Amino acid sequence: MAKKSQLARYAKKERLVKKYAMKRAALKLAGDSEGLQKLPRNSSPVRLKNRCAVTGRSRGYMRAFGLSRIQFRQLAREGKIPGVKKASW
Repeated sequence: MAKKSQLARYAKKERLVKKYAMKRAALKLAGDSEGLQKLPRNSSPVRLKNRCAVTGRSRGYMRAFGLSRIQFRQLAREGKIPGVKKASW
């Protein structure tokens, strides 16, 4: 499990991105690079890193499910992810 501080930082970045999204889009459309530089750094969507919804792990993230590979495997094996079952042939 990721540290609570990492998860809190990630949540704060998400809030900033959402808060400044409209302003950032307007500045980009106007071509105002100086205005963009005055916005907080963490308000840029590029600075977000996908994290597992259960554990907060950043590596091995599966975008379609929002989980890390480890949690995906565990939940799929338990049958808790709809439409996913273990392959056998």
